[in-house]
Amino acid sequence: MTLQKKDFIEIEFTGKTKEGEIFDSNVKEELEKLHSGHNHPIESEPFIFCLGEGMFLKGIEDFLIGKEIGEYKIPLSPEKAFGSRNPGFIQRIPIKIFKEHNANPVPGLMFNFDGRIGKILAVSGGRVLIDFNNPLAGKDVIYNVRVLRKIEDVNEKIKAFNKFLFKRDLKFEIKDKTLFLEVEKPMMQFVGLFKDKYKDLFNLEPEVKESEEEGKENKREKEKKEKPQQKSQ
Repeated sequence: MTLQKKDFIEIEFTGKTKEGEIFDSNVKEELEKLHSGHNHPIESEPFIFCLGEGMFLKGIEDFLIGKEIGEYKIPLSPEKAFGSRNPGFIQRIPIKIFKEHNANPVPGLMFNFDGRIGKILAVSGGRVLIDFNNPLAGKDVIYNVRVLRKIEDVNEKIKAFNKFLFKRDLKFEIKDKTLFLEVEKPMMQFVGLFKDKYKDLFNLEPEVKESEEEGKENKREKEKKEKPQQKSQ
């Protein structure tokens, strides 16, 4: 069975640097090595994605298209993995920004700056030198990938796609050629941005509607506000 673009597949994978250091995996045994010393239980879960749609590293997707179900060792150059290091991503930031957030910038620590992850390189003269390059930028990496199966069930495909986009399960139902997606009202516009992609991948006409449970709750709240308050005598 040759894998094609837009096929949904389930894989187990482990990513390592050329030196053998594990940096990512969904295999429990490898995750335990990655998080050795942690007291919390290690959980792994299958990874299902659509080939050729940017849901995984492009180098991995390109390699798997045209291959059979099986196991592969995939070496990737920086250009096909996490990119080359960019000197422009190394910046100096006033140390007062850290003090305003009661943070202590120590070389080697990682901080989240409005969604950008940066590593502290040095602290001197009231300024902090930060590297915003991906920690794996400029490195050759190797992925061990085991393709477990090709997904045929459309419901399983949609569930996996929802989880990839929104990091959560969404309630949905297929009727005829329409895909009904139920979401909370604040999410409706955001989910609607992907209508064309749903149609392209699943050949279904998506319709986004407010969650019935939230709709009932909003109705109860509205009735409660509109209900006359009984005055105490």
